[in-house]
Amino acid sequence: MKNNCWNQIGVQGDRSCSELKTYIHCRNCPVYSTAGRHLLERETDADYVSEWTQVLAQEKVAITRQFTDAGTLSVAIFRLGREWLALPAQLFKEVTPPCPIRTLPHRSNNTLLGLVNIRGELQLCVSLTHLLGLETASAALAQNMTHVIYKRMVVVEKEENRWVFAVDEIYGVHRVGPEELTHVPATVAKASPTYTKHLIKWQDRNVNYLDEELIFYTLTKKNL
Repeated sequence: MKNNCWNQIGVQGDRSCSELKTYIHCRNCPVYSTAGRHLLERETDADYVSEWTQVLAQEKVAITRQFTDAGTLSVAIFRLGREWLALPAQLFKEVTPPCPIRTLPHRSNNTLLGLVNIRGELQLCVSLTHLLGLETASAALAQNMTHVIYKRMVVVEKEENRWVFAVDEIYGVHRVGPEELTHVPATVAKASPTYTKHLIKWQDRNVNYLDEELIFYTLTKKNL
């Protein structure tokens, strides 16, 4: 990085920068924020893209083998706004009541909400609703519900990559057979077709079975 002044005259250097009197710490300085934004928005290496293309292709083959070997697939079903969604059940490590979100200074996108305290450990909290481009649930929708609903926060993890996000309602674990999966039509509800790899028929509803590989990859690229 060409202008890494924070390592030379900033808090990591000799602290001779005159701007420290104003900003106290380099992380509050616009120069530092701009450098971080450029780092997150840099062009992706061609080899990196090729490697992840192969990984995603292998994942689809693995799902087919899962059905062949076990006959069914366990998914956790939850609701964001008006949309019912599903992810592989093994990703879910914990479900907790809503807790305060501590915002991070100079965040560069609306997906990363901040930090939450889960059993004494700080975890990154994201908005899956924003990532998928969904509408938030209205008060009228909540009033029309025929049962009591409880908002929750869920902790998901894949290969030591952990995220927390809020859900408007969580149903629990449901086992799905291969015959219950259908292809995604071009007009799939409101959940972005990019992140939906199948539809599941469940209780007279269409549930979007999300592509966990793509979601984890996108969250990591946008926020780490």
